[in-house]
Amino acid sequence: MSNDRGPLWAVSPLDGRYADRTAPLVEYVSEAALQRARVTVEVEYTIALADLQATPVEIDPDLRASMRDCYRDFDESDAELIKAIETTGAKGYAATNHDVKAVEYYLREATPERVHPWLHFGLTSEDVTNLAYRMLIRDAMESVLLPRLRAIREELTEFAHAHADLPMLARTHGQPATPTTFGKEMAVYAARVGQGIAAVEAATDSLAGKLGGATGTFAAHAVAYPDVDWPAFAREFVTDLGLSYLQPTTQINPGDDLATLFDALARVNRVLIDLDQDAWQYVSRGYLGQEAAAGETGSSTMPHKVNPIDFENSEGNLSRANSDLGFLAETITTSRMQRDLSDSTVKRNMGVALAHSLLGYVKLETGLAKVVPRESVMAEDLQANPAVIGEAIQTVLRREGNPDAYELVKEATRGESVTMADFEALIEDLDVDASTKETLRSLTPESYTGIAASLARDA
Repeated sequence: MSNDRGPLWAVSPLDGRYADRTAPLVEYVSEAALQRARVTVEVEYTIALADLQATPVEIDPDLRASMRDCYRDFDESDAELIKAIETTGAKGYAATNHDVKAVEYYLREATPERVHPWLHFGLTSEDVTNLAYRMLIRDAMESVLLPRLRAIREELTEFAHAHADLPMLARTHGQPATPTTFGKEMAVYAARVGQGIAAVEAATDSLAGKLGGATGTFAAHAVAYPDVDWPAFAREFVTDLGLSYLQPTTQINPGDDLATLFDALARVNRVLIDLDQDAWQYVSRGYLGQEAAAGETGSSTMPHKVNPIDFENSEGNLSRANSDLGFLAETITTSRMQRDLSDSTVKRNMGVALAHSLLGYVKLETGLAKVVPRESVMAEDLQANPAVIGEAIQTVLRREGNPDAYELVKEATRGESVTMADFEALIEDLDVDASTKETLRSLTPESYTGIAASLARDA
């Protein structure tokens, strides 16, 4: 059968059903993107070598520009050529069966012969690949995922401010509890997401690259040019790529920095899963109404249904992302002795974890954009649960010196169907002054929200 099939035939929904939503990540986590990043590292490394007084290679401004065009103008034909050199052979090269060596041969086609000895000089493949991956992950975070997370935080902040005063029955252990406001609950999530973003930003800024040769000793570099301060050279080269510098290492970058980032991303994803589940509950209880999309079907058999599918889809994708992020963080930080290849195939799936995260963010944003708080439903629920002001009554009575205030209110309310009239009768019989009674009579479930409104406005 033909290989020229569309997305309906994709093995993964990331490249099939959800391809339009994951498209922003293609520039950072595809194989072609990895090839381009490797070309970037190889080109800039060769130019950096030419800038050393110890080396005889000369690369004039015109050649530098043309070499940099190899990654600046990198397109599908370049990616296909590198792949061909690796898998079938091309341009007179036999199949390398090695992806980094294929990049080196690709660059030979774009440079004069006098430069060829200096391409990949003294390097091991991991010197190139660890830098390429970190540049890509950094850019994916900064250009795609972090902007989405910030947009979610902003949307939650807007909810918090817009509905700061909207009273809502709270629930602890699933049972009616001290009222809050919808805005304050959204402020909690805005704050949690903000903290998560800060952790992800810090981890992204801390991505660190290595360059040190076959076992991290600079052995090949040092034997060729023993008078060069190779660690200083490596530090400058890596930091010029926008990464921190890691030393000492074995052949590989141990991946602790990536694990830190994946752990941070998983933590903020867990916050959003919590939000997805709460939003689902709010929709289920009628606290949030959903806009019905024209032509959309909520159920194949129940025509009335408008399902909270965006929150459900978000929860599912974020859960899958966290499964992958946990596996990545655990796996990429271990390697037998100086190097084994078990991490290589695993790292090719880093984009999968990022893509599921992105899908979760997109779906959550979509869900939040569709919902509208239903004040009447929230009000009805508050009015149906007057018992929640019992906490306020017993607290005021404690203030007035009554040591049995809790027990008094508990006896009158726990397990009972309590009405506001019952509280009125209780208050009438209390041995407190008229001012205190007036304070207690003024209590309602709708008004008993503490400083929730100001907390929401501070979000």
